[in-house]
Amino acid sequence: MSESTVNLTIDGRAVRAVPGTNLIEAARLAGIEIPHFCYHPQLPIAGNCRMCLVEVGLPKLGADRKPELDSQGQPLINFAPKLTIACNATVSAGMVVLTRTPKVIKARRGVMEFLLINHPLDCPICDQAGECRLQELAVDYGQGCSRFVEEKEHKPKRTPLGPKIMLDDERCILCSRCIRFMREVAGQDCLGFTHRGSRSTLICYPGQEPATNYDLNIVDICPVGALTSTDFRFRQRVWFLKETPSICPHCATGCNTVVWSREGVVYRQTPRDNPAVNQCWMCDLGRLNYKFINDPNRLTTPLIGGQPANWLAAIAHVAQRLNAIRATGGQIAGVGAARATTEELFLFGKLFQGLESKLLDSVPRSGASDKLLLNSDRNPNMRGAQLAGVAANPPGHRLAAIADGIASGAIKALLVLGEDVTSAGIGPDLLAKLELLVTIDILPSAMTQAAHVVLPGASFAEKGGTFINAKGRMQQLNPAVASPGQARPEWQILSELLAAVSSRALRDGQPRAANAWKKPAPDFPNLGKVFAAMAAEAPALADLTLESVGAQGVQIKE
Repeated sequence: MSESTVNLTIDGRAVRAVPGTNLIEAARLAGIEIPHFCYHPQLPIAGNCRMCLVEVGLPKLGADRKPELDSQGQPLINFAPKLTIACNATVSAGMVVLTRTPKVIKARRGVMEFLLINHPLDCPICDQAGECRLQELAVDYGQGCSRFVEEKEHKPKRTPLGPKIMLDDERCILCSRCIRFMREVAGQDCLGFTHRGSRSTLICYPGQEPATNYDLNIVDICPVGALTSTDFRFRQRVWFLKETPSICPHCATGCNTVVWSREGVVYRQTPRDNPAVNQCWMCDLGRLNYKFINDPNRLTTPLIGGQPANWLAAIAHVAQRLNAIRATGGQIAGVGAARATTEELFLFGKLFQGLESKLLDSVPRSGASDKLLLNSDRNPNMRGAQLAGVAANPPGHRLAAIADGIASGAIKALLVLGEDVTSAGIGPDLLAKLELLVTIDILPSAMTQAAHVVLPGASFAEKGGTFINAKGRMQQLNPAVASPGQARPEWQILSELLAAVSSRALRDGQPRAANAWKKPAPDFPNLGKVFAAMAAEAPALADLTLESVGAQGVQIKE
């Protein structure tokens, strides 16, 4: 046995755990779930729901302080006369824990009966139905009928806790998770209980309400339907929604998330556990940063000169114009958003290698940070932009030179990937001087109005790829919904554009009828090929594959 662990037995299974580990977490190591409501692994222990009761025994010690043995040579175990709450009991050497004995089951059923005495019987209309721990555990430990004949307690319903959260006090089981989170994690001590016994209710302190950037986490950790998000409340039943693991694109922290969608519509975004990044929390700014995906004004069709075109004609037109400008000595510049995936930025850089241009950069974004998760770098993938050679060091350093080049007439063409450069010193007056302005984006903007060619891209929830967060951890996006109309992931657009620019048929720069072009075969038919090519060129990604990034991400080499 390692000096840093102890051996114990839980329901007959041998478990090795670190001293100080509570029994809920130790049982989880053995694949055994101990039911609970108030316990949360990231919050201080409260021990007030009593649902995690178990039987605990320790070896009987003789006068020599050594375990006494039975006739079979096994240690004799002394079980405590009373049940123990597993959340506040820690492991010790030789401990024996029983989680499913008749005594334990009877006690849990008693706890559940008390919890349901005053709880409203409104599961069919409760917004938490389908992800309610009380509902789930009532199946295992609830009674088929109630012995309670008195009138239930009536408490405040539909009470706003600020603009983001709605409270239904009748559903609250007094687990205190929300109180502990706001006080210990969010840093605002604003919630508490008032009154006593069955009349206890959750309230805000006088003149206060949750007002941090992490309030909506108390909706996630509420085990019942007492706290609901005003953004998601009554919009969908959760069992209709598809869950897709993703990454928050709001800042460089790269919180792991779950995107919840149905029939092409994203309804919410919630945190996903990753101890190396965000544990199980995320900020409200990032959580609510999904609505643009469903924007009815999304770009859905390629545009040439403001007129709809098909992809073949659009790609051919851009490739022919770029090659023509290069053939006449004009310079070509590019701005790639650090909100694009690493694979997209890699292809963007490869395109400019083919165009023999080094006039590339990304637009830096910054904002206020906090002590928990929100990063001052509001770009989710600046590290990826630098790895791909798109972003300057420091980021944005080349933007002034690009603006000067456009002003002088040296730069004739500008390609913009997912960015609005009018807010970065390259205004509409400069853009009007360009012979060719191509933008790849998802929503109308000043850029799309000024562009000669507009290519509709995909949001973070509509494509695969990777981000590299501020700490150098590469993490993976996954497509949750399809892109609207003819919009497509940017890596596909750039792969086809790279193949077209490199095609001998297009390098002469001579105009040709749109229907005369033949689509060149791209060198990167899938995302795995893009990643493999990128890993072959970037020492920081050596020996990595897209599959090896996995659900929890991987730390890249410095």
